[in-house]
Amino acid sequence: MATYKKTDAAIARLSPEEYRVTQQSGTERPGTGALLHNDEAGIYVDIVSGEPLFASSDKFESGCGWPSFTKPIEPLNINELRDTSHGMVRTEVRSTHGDSHLGHVFPDGPTDRGGLRYCINSASLRFIPREEMEAQGYGDYLNQVEDI
Repeated sequence: MATYKKTDAAIARLSPEEYRVTQQSGTERPGTGALLHNDEAGIYVDIVSGEPLFASSDKFESGCGWPSFTKPIEPLNINELRDTSHGMVRTEVRSTHGDSHLGHVFPDGPTDRGGLRYCINSASLRFIPREEMEAQGYGDYLNQVEDI
């Protein structure tokens, strides 16, 4: 089983925007994320630790301006925390092992798929295409990724 953790080397590889989002709990501007319109089959992992977070088969177009998912691929890799910043109460989503700020989860997702919308910053994610998952150590998740 793979070990996922935050390292100084991983932090050093982050772009200024990736650092701002993941380490300083920032938010990328809506509609600007590189993965917003990605429709390839594969998984999304934490850009810092590499821990598996979301499957392409759980991604949907919500119209909010950020990649949206109905559920995590590995629930134990997601921490949900109360966020009272900006004068509102929300639920922040952070990776368990990398402690990266990912985004927020809202109860306005597709009702037929559980009703949740994980609204995630592209800057916190690295996409692994389905055909590269085995080689990159994510073969255990192939059965959770449907061909698109």
